[in-house]
This record gives sequence, structure tokens and C-alpha cells, in this order.
Amino acid sequence: MSKLTFLGAGSSIFAKNVLGDCMRVEALQDFEFALFDIDHERLKDSEQMLNNIKKNLGSTVNIVTYTNRKDALRDTKYVINAIQVGGYEPSTVIDFEIPKKYGLRQTIADTVGIGGIFRSLRTIPVMMDFAKDMEEVCPDAWFLNYTNPMAALTGAMLRYTGIKTVGLCHSVQGCAKGLLKSLDMPTDNIQWKIAGINHVAWLLEVNRNGEDLYPEIKRRAIEKQKEKHNNMVRFELMLRFGYYVTESSEHNAEYHPYFIKNRYPELIERFNIPLDEYPRRCISQIEDWKKMREDLVNDENLTHERTSEYGSYIIEAMETNIPIKIGGNVLNTGGLISNLPGNACVEIPCIVDASGVTPTYVGDLPEQLAALNRTNINTQLLTIQAAMTGKREHIYQAAMLDPHTSAELSIDDIVSLCDELIEAHGDWLPTYK
Repeated sequence: MSKLTFLGAGSSIFAKNVLGDCMRVEALQDFEFALFDIDHERLKDSEQMLNNIKKNLGSTVNIVTYTNRKDALRDTKYVINAIQVGGYEPSTVIDFEIPKKYGLRQTIADTVGIGGIFRSLRTIPVMMDFAKDMEEVCPDAWFLNYTNPMAALTGAMLRYTGIKTVGLCHSVQGCAKGLLKSLDMPTDNIQWKIAGINHVAWLLEVNRNGEDLYPEIKRRAIEKQKEKHNNMVRFELMLRFGYYVTESSEHNAEYHPYFIKNRYPELIERFNIPLDEYPRRCISQIEDWKKMREDLVNDENLTHERTSEYGSYIIEAMETNIPIKIGGNVLNTGGLISNLPGNACVEIPCIVDASGVTPTYVGDLPEQLAALNRTNINTQLLTIQAAMTGKREHIYQAAMLDPHTSAELSIDDIVSLCDELIEAHGDWLPTYK
């Protein structure tokens, strides 16, 4: 029996989406779905939920829970990673509340910025442990990483382990259609191309039947910016730098130095920026889960429709050798994006078939886009270096190079902030020299 392992399977809604998708794939029938999570109660919830879906879909997969990670990984072909180290409490709360004392405000804090740096530092050692187990019990398995910070974690896996890894995000596949819908433009018969880095990848082309749609998009965006909406940061970036960015405005507000500024507090209102958005979401999701648990976990009639998440399509392509194209996060080996560093993790079109994930060559990004990407890459590379060397100086340097942090704080305050965060996270972080 072939095997697929889900690490972080206690994330029941995401497990429903990805593994529910996989249950609808003919080529994956009779697979074992191995579920692992350190929260055994949530793990049992996911097992019950997935068995209900399995029954109602008539799937022949075998759902098995494990409390030993190495056993869950043993002889598997595919690993789906969806963990969150430190959870909402204490770690996310720490990542938001301590920076606030220094006047540093955030929205999501899971990619770069001071929150993204410390989420990486908590998570990379755990990922290295996963890789060590995989090299022992499933060295040929593919590792499908859904965990943020995507670029730092996927880059660390690709640079420091022998595990075949691709990073996956759902901001690529819906980008072009979402943009057109927001401007009341039709979405049929469109072709698009996206490349850059995770959460700051660029819609380089968007056409319908050979017609470039960007002139009309920009014309409508200028008018749209005259009213309040939830996409104001992305539209502003597009109108200033020429291209639309894949990830949401609440994310991109903290990836650049232009939007969240103590000196200009009116920008928060002007660009409709939801400060502290991620903690609010976490609290809401915790409350929603308590209400939903009975319906989702114990619903004997629960079923599932296949989503647009890449996971099931990748595994299906590898099993059937029927190629698909995805937006994948891979190492920029050989200059796939030729004006970004070769050791950066980039998000680019990839072809998937039985031979695995094959990145495609992009060439140069427009120089202004590459420049924006490099400002985030600097922080990502120093964060990886900090995690792999255990040296505090690289944590400081990662924070000093972060666009938002460095625009708001002095060097002394950045060092003090990092020291306070290291102390507060305690055992969630390794010891830094």
C-alpha cells in the first residue's frame, strides 16, 4: 500500500481540504493516509471527520493516526506539512505584543517582519528534525510544504537537507481572477504568468485572446482607489511599480516600508490597513472551531468537493505522469529568476509529472520588482543563517534589513527588541549564542 503522511493533521479544516481533495483522486485510492499531530485530541477529531468524508465519497483510502512521527513517516511517498510551532498562545501573542512596546505594529506577521523572523526561528529546527527522520525512513519522499514563512522554511529545507521539497501557497492560482473580479472585469479565457517570491510574486502578464488587460486594469484601479476597499495596498503597489502582487493587502502592508508608519498614522486609514489582523483571526477561528466542531467532526453526512489547493493535483500528476503546471516555491538554482540571488527561494511556474517538480526559467523580472523582492530576500537569507548557525548577530542583522522594521526603529531598539523576543519565547527557541 502506498502512503501519504500529513504532519499537523490536527488542523482539521486544512486537512479536510487537502486530504478531502486527495480522496477524490482515482490514482490515490487504496493509499494509506497517515495522520500525525502533537495534539492528540485534535488528531482524533481529524480522523473522525476524514472517515466520515471517506464513507460518503466511497473512497478506499485507509486513514491511520500515529502518535510517533517516525512511524507516520516510515516508507511514505508524500509528506504534507501544515504545522504551526508555538501556536497562537504563547508565540503569536508574543510576536505581536512585544514589538508594540517599541512602536512596531504588524498585520499578519508570518512571512517577514519581526514576527516572520521569529516564526522562522521557531520552525526551522523542527523542519530539520522532520528532514532527519525522513532521510532515515523515507529518503525518496516528496515534502509538500504549506507552512509559513514559506520562503525561509522551504529555502532551509532545500539548502540544508537532501529532501525533495516544494513550497505551496494558494495566493498564485486565484490571483488573476481575483483581480479581475474586484474590478468587475470578465474572467473567462484569460492567460497569466506569475513569478517572484512567496507572497510578493508578480502578475507579469494577464491577457485575454492575446490582448493585454493591464491598461484597462490600471484605468479601473485608479477609479477604485477613490473609495475604501480591502485591496488598497496592492492597487497602490501596482500603480506605483507597474504590476499586481499575489498576496493580500494586509500582508503586503508589512512587507514594504511605505504603509505602516508611526510618523504618518493617517496612512492606516487611507489604505484601510487592519493592524493586529492575525491575532483577531486566531481568536475568531478558535471560537468558530468550538461552534463548528460538532458539525464538522461529528457530521456523518459530511462530504467534500475538490478545491484549488495544489497538493492533490501534484500527487496525482506524479502518480499518473499526466503533467500539470503549478506555481511552486523552489530554490533559484542556476538563476531561474536571473536578477535574484541563486540561494533565494523563488515562486515560479513549475511543471509536475512522474519525474517530480521541474521549475521553468523566468529570466529577469522588471528591475523595480526584483529590487522589491531583494529587500525581503535579504531578511529571509539572514534568518536562515541565524537558524542554522545559532548566532544572535544574524537575528539582529535579519531584523535590521527588514524593510518595515528598519524604517521604524533604530539599530539599538532593534537589538533590544530581538533580545526581548528571544527571552520571551524561551524554550520555543533554541539557544542563541
